[in-house]
Amino acid sequence: MTREIVRPQQLDFDTPGRRDYYVALEHDSIWGDHLIPMTVLVGPRAKPGKGLVAFGSNHGNEYEGPIVLHHLQRQIDIGDVDGRIILVPVLNVAAFRAGTRESLSDDGVNLNRAFIDGAGKRPGISGITHRIAAFVREAIWPQVHVVIDLHSGGGTRFSQVASFHDVDDAEQAKLIEDTARWFGTPLVMSYQNETPGLLPSEAERLGKITVGTELGWGEAVQANGVRWGRQGVLAAAIRHGQLRGRIEKIDHHADGTQRKVAMVDRACFSIAPFTGHYEEVLPCGTAVKAGDVVGWLHDFDRIDLEPVAIRAGVDGIVLAQAWATRVLQGQHIVVTGRQLAWRS
Repeated sequence: MTREIVRPQQLDFDTPGRRDYYVALEHDSIWGDHLIPMTVLVGPRAKPGKGLVAFGSNHGNEYEGPIVLHHLQRQIDIGDVDGRIILVPVLNVAAFRAGTRESLSDDGVNLNRAFIDGAGKRPGISGITHRIAAFVREAIWPQVHVVIDLHSGGGTRFSQVASFHDVDDAEQAKLIEDTARWFGTPLVMSYQNETPGLLPSEAERLGKITVGTELGWGEAVQANGVRWGRQGVLAAAIRHGQLRGRIEKIDHHADGTQRKVAMVDRACFSIAPFTGHYEEVLPCGTAVKAGDVVGWLHDFDRIDLEPVAIRAGVDGIVLAQAWATRVLQGQHIVVTGRQLAWRS
């Protein structure tokens, strides 16, 4: 395989065939470039503005996504591609190299907060992370209508999910939910859409079928997370007309045990009242009632005090909780999702 180093304006998204690139964005710290790996597969029936992009490593310490796409860039046969498929195993190369959520070795910015007005263009928001956001906006968004953003929990333990925001357009919302279900994860999660600068939020606003994930936790690689990520990307490519073939439902999607949950309102989030050490009592995925004890927070600076109960804020399912034992005051250490009905 020959991987060509190109500037964004040199990318070819239209000519039928396969192209493997390193997309060069100027480095801020050395005389050189950040090189973003990208594989572009274009079939004979590719249409303007139609295609699928799948991103790994929006955050640099989340690994199922890069591994899924590293496999798929070798496994997808260009002869099976009808439309346009863009695979970006490592989008945030600075954070990935450092193994950190943010690009700490460069500009210190969280890419999944960088999709803001003027990103990559205005002074103060023109470092590498904001320039990656500008690259996605200018080069990739015009080529696709399906966006898969593969995340893992990093330092938070999740009940593995495919995820999305609720959108106002009913047709788009149904397509998004159906696409998320095909990952086969135990849960499909709707989450709050108030945080500025999210990659999925911008894609959704542009009308794209947009699905995220939390496929693992603890800066490790979960085998079932890789399985679900691979299934979700391939199912989306096949079902949205970019890849030929058949695909069957798997796991919780196939056996009817998949559940839809929402962590939208603030009551879903249980917050650490002080810096301490967290003890899990109930694992992620457990059904709970509001007020149930999910874990205990210990204060070893005041060793004679009883630990504080961390309780579920709502009736529902434990979606996430702190992975590292030491937690900070104000940290969301338990998240409970309300169970919802599927769209008809």
